[in-house]
Amino acid sequence: MSIQLVEVSKTFGAFQALKPLNLTIEKGEFVAILGPSGCGKTTLLRMLAGFEQPTAGEIRMNRTTVTKPGFSLPPEKRRIGMVFQAFALWPHMNVTEHIRFPIRHHKETPSYIREREQERIASVLQMVGLEQHGTRMPHELSGGQKQRVAIARAIAAEPSLLLMDEPLSSLDAMLRMDMRREIQAIHRQTGTAIVYVTHDQGEALAMADRIVVMKDGRIEQIGTPQDIYLRPETEFVAKFVSKANLIRGRWNRDSFVPIGTDGTVQWQGGRVADHFKSCGMYPVRPDQFKLGTPEQAGISGEVTNVQFQGKEFHYHVRSEDGQWEISSPLPFQLHDKVSLHLPAEEQL
Repeated sequence: MSIQLVEVSKTFGAFQALKPLNLTIEKGEFVAILGPSGCGKTTLLRMLAGFEQPTAGEIRMNRTTVTKPGFSLPPEKRRIGMVFQAFALWPHMNVTEHIRFPIRHHKETPSYIREREQERIASVLQMVGLEQHGTRMPHELSGGQKQRVAIARAIAAEPSLLLMDEPLSSLDAMLRMDMRREIQAIHRQTGTAIVYVTHDQGEALAMADRIVVMKDGRIEQIGTPQDIYLRPETEFVAKFVSKANLIRGRWNRDSFVPIGTDGTVQWQGGRVADHFKSCGMYPVRPDQFKLGTPEQAGISGEVTNVQFQGKEFHYHVRSEDGQWEISSPLPFQLHDKVSLHLPAEEQL
């Protein structure tokens, strides 16, 4: 299923939750909607699901309009599956019954699935690794198993679109990593388009084909994970996704001279977005900077905080122009004088 959002906006009273936006999701694509709380990503997901109507604009699925002001095709007629943050399992149903429910009750379930119900249930149980747990009740399952049941229920009727609303946020860190792999595997096996809402940059970067970064109800940038991380187009994307340091200085075409240097330090930036050039900034991720001794040419600074992280240290370094975050394998002490360098291979 391909999806098009055309000039879609949403207002709640005097509050505009979504500014007019345009977005196309291709058949079988995994798209992550990434942004902080209140940016409009869940509102967007609810409109795709049919739980909300847009104030303006329209949403098309396979070139058919499913929602616009005054009209909305009911959720049960959209052939979608949805996975919620809080699992939303029914306490009186076992695992098999959860999977059977959409097969029997969703109006858009294909006839070939209805006719082979037991075969489909067995296939889905195997897909999510719960083939030995079909008779268990929700209270007998771990958090990760409950999330697998929620995913299995969502994909049982073979939806054309799977909507996921921060499905891993209630799980612990190690379990989230495991579930990322599970979701990726399910996406590869089913070929279903996925729209995945999250505020976790790591989840979006690890799983999505494309990322839509949102802020204050509007789209800041759309691109592949590599584009979003390596080539941010706005200050917000640079800070929110890449955790970049925004170094101030002056641009001369594609060459940048940072503040706090004698003018001999120049960084190349042919692929730096025009926005940063117009603002006199250069985005540098914490892992791109290299720390050196004070006598080396670079941005002079002082270490103001040190955190040991196993294979590397996380530093805060204060310079003439501000405080920067640096990741480095080299050991420095609190209050050490250092210089910051951007190696040629790290320059954009």
